[in-house]
Amino acid sequence: MSTIIYPSPIFGPVHSRRLGVSLGVNLMPGDGKVCSFDCIYCECGFNSDFRPKQKRPTREEVKEALTQVLKQRHENGEPLDVITFAGNGEPTGHPDFAGIIDDTIKVRNQYFPEAKVSVLSNATYIQKEDIHEALMRVDNNIQKLDTIDPLYINKVDRPQQTTYDVRKVVEYLKAFRGHVIIQTMFMRGDYKGETVDNTSEAYVAPWLKAVMEIQPQQVMIYTIDRETPAHGLLKATPEWLDALKERIESIGIKCSASY
Repeated sequence: MSTIIYPSPIFGPVHSRRLGVSLGVNLMPGDGKVCSFDCIYCECGFNSDFRPKQKRPTREEVKEALTQVLKQRHENGEPLDVITFAGNGEPTGHPDFAGIIDDTIKVRNQYFPEAKVSVLSNATYIQKEDIHEALMRVDNNIQKLDTIDPLYINKVDRPQQTTYDVRKVVEYLKAFRGHVIIQTMFMRGDYKGETVDNTSEAYVAPWLKAVMEIQPQQVMIYTIDRETPAHGLLKATPEWLDALKERIESIGIKCSASY
């Protein structure tokens, strides 16, 4: 099984299918995975396979490392489209996430004022006031919503908190009042003898209804791009994704499809 464990606190830049030249910020330890989800398609593997021994980087360590990299890229004339919080787990789970966002915006403004600040999140902490307010300050507040079916979420996304309730998550997403990008993984296949196909209308129609209620600034639909820890997972086809993209755009919401 091939997996990707990202360095901490800074990695890349990498070329993102959805965001361009992206400098990564990993707020989790650099030697393992810590996440409030345990998705069967995660490129970083299962939580249980990569228990870290290192600590998470501190707010000051993140600021110092980011400043050094941005200063160097600025002096060398190297391009940068976006600073993306991602890596080996849920970034909003860091206890100083809100302060780190403030630091990042200040450093970004100094060296790359045109670059966007993006956060890739699974929406497990957006009910917290400080997290919500911090996400309102970033350019791209990208939140995962793979389905609104609780059984599918427990089978595929596998939240680590017993209190996770996708219906409440939809309400929290609506509270961003449009300052949110919905990101959804569509795939087919089987896992442990059960189907994990969320491309049927039984899944798409309720999901699309929730998207209409949330009224995000954009929707990003995508499918498997790298090797997954679970076997038996298959890509959604480009034709299927393009057709769904057209449906989303027909209701007046911007959409991108990556495959």
